[in-house]
Amino acid sequence: MHGFRKALLVSVSGLAILGGCTNLPQGAALRTDITADADTYEGDLAFYQVTRGLLPAVASWPRVNPEPSAGWPKASHGSLGQVIAVGDTVDIKIWDNQENSLLLAPGQRFVELGAQVVSPSGRVFVPYVGDVRIAGMGPDRARRVLQEHMSSISASAQAQVSLVSGRQNTVDLVSGVASPGSYPMQDRNFSVLALISQGGGVPPSMRNPRVKLQRGNKTYVTSVSRLFDTPQLDAVLVGGDKVIVEDDPRYFLSLGAAGKEEIVRFDQDRITALEAISMIGGVTDTRADPKGVLVLREYPRSAIAAGNRGPRNQRVVFAIDMTSADGLFSAKNLEIQPGDVVLATESPVTRVQTVVGLIGSGFGLISRAGNL
Repeated sequence: MHGFRKALLVSVSGLAILGGCTNLPQGAALRTDITADADTYEGDLAFYQVTRGLLPAVASWPRVNPEPSAGWPKASHGSLGQVIAVGDTVDIKIWDNQENSLLLAPGQRFVELGAQVVSPSGRVFVPYVGDVRIAGMGPDRARRVLQEHMSSISASAQAQVSLVSGRQNTVDLVSGVASPGSYPMQDRNFSVLALISQGGGVPPSMRNPRVKLQRGNKTYVTSVSRLFDTPQLDAVLVGGDKVIVEDDPRYFLSLGAAGKEEIVRFDQDRITALEAISMIGGVTDTRADPKGVLVLREYPRSAIAAGNRGPRNQRVVFAIDMTSADGLFSAKNLEIQPGDVVLATESPVTRVQTVVGLIGSGFGLISRAGNL
C-alpha cells in the first residue's frame, strides 16, 4: 500500500507539472505558435486570413522570387528564304560561253571563285569587277546582282551562288534536347519551336520545361506549354540567339502535419494554394488543424516601401480555413510564389491527446504500483 501511495504521489505531481508545461511532444507547430508573433512583434510579421476580399489586394502586390526575364518577344514574320549575312560563306561559280572571256581560260565553260566569307561591309570580291555588296539579299537576288556587275566585262556571264550560314545566320540549341548544337536558319521565319523540333523535341521526362532565349544581353523566359497553347508566342529567332530548355527550377516547401514534408517542385506555370495542398498529399486527418493551413512568404523590402502597394510587413503569414466554403474558394485563387512555405499546423486536439496519453501512462504506473 505504501508503494501505491508513493507511485500515486509521483504520478499526480508529474501530471501537475505536465499541465503547466508548454513543451509537450508534438510533430508540428500549432497555428497559435506561428500567428502569436503577429500580435507580439509589431512591425515584424503580418497576418492575413485568406478570404475573397483579400485576393484583389494580394494580386496587386509585387511577385516574390520571380524568374529573371525580360518578358518574351512576340512572334513576327520575315523572309521566306535565306538571307545572306556578314560572316556567311558563299560559293560563287561563274559560267560564260563567250570566247576570249576575261573570267575563263580558253576551253573553260565555268570557273569557281571558291568559298568567300562575306566581309564586315557585306561584300565579296569578283575578279575584274571588284567588291560587290550582297549582304541582306537572298542567294537568288545576290546571283542577279553579281551578273549585273559582270555584264560590263561579259554580257553572257552567269553566276551561281550557294550559301553556308555563318554566325549571324545560325542559332544555338544549348541543352534540354536530344541533339543540341548550332543550327542554320533556313529562312527568317525560323521559330523557337521549330528549332526545338529539329533538336529532337522536349523529353517527356522534363518537369514543366522552361525555355530560355538569350539574345544579346537579354534573357527571355517562358514555358514550353505556353508556346504550345499560344502560337503568337512562338517567337522568330535572330541570328546568334541561344535557346536553353530546362526543368522548371521553382519550388515551394511543405512542412508540418501534411502528407509529406519536402521540397515540392512546380509542375505547371501557376499553382494555387489549394493545388499546393493537394500536391503535398493533403493534411493529416488525425493531426492537422483544418483551420490552420498557413502559407509563409517573405516579400522583398521594396514591397513595403512608401508609395508601393504591398503588405504591411516583409514577413507575411496567410491562413487558410479549410472548413469554410469561402476559405476553400479563396485558396483556389491564392497563387503560390516560389520559395513559399506551406505549413499544415497541428490541431490543438492532438496536444490534448498527448496529455491524455501521458495521463494514461501515469495511471498505468499507479496500477502497477498498486499490485506491489
